[in-house]
Amino acid sequence: MKWNVPLTYLPKIQGVGDGTIRQTIRKRRKYSVGDYISFHGWEGKPRRSRWTNKTPYFCLTEVINIFIEHEGLRRDDGPLVRWNDPAMDRLASLDGIAPPTGEALGEVLLGLNKLPRGESIEAQIIRWAPQTRQEVL
Repeated sequence: MKWNVPLTYLPKIQGVGDGTIRQTIRKRRKYSVGDYISFHGWEGKPRRSRWTNKTPYFCLTEVINIFIEHEGLRRDDGPLVRWNDPAMDRLASLDGIAPPTGEALGEVLLGLNKLPRGESIEAQIIRWAPQTRQEVL
């Protein structure tokens, strides 16, 4: 499958473009290892303007199913990892969150997804290889 995905979190855009960031967290569960993904920005208002800064296609190498909750993230079969856990700082750093802390990651994910208190959202951590689709095929 081939996906074109918008990037709206400004601190992440540069890093995805230059290859220093190769991870994103997306709500829903639609991506699979081996899919190809390209990212783009918007010229003006999101979904009502032309795409800008489109990246080449990258091959997804890892897809981790998770739940986003108010207190942290949880894998399908695992315990809740709270936003203040040191593992969340590493995840935030890989995701291009500024500052690279679990607490900031939580603020971004909860803010972007408008999660009502007491509910959770199915999501995926997706990671990709640095090469483009043209280089792979």
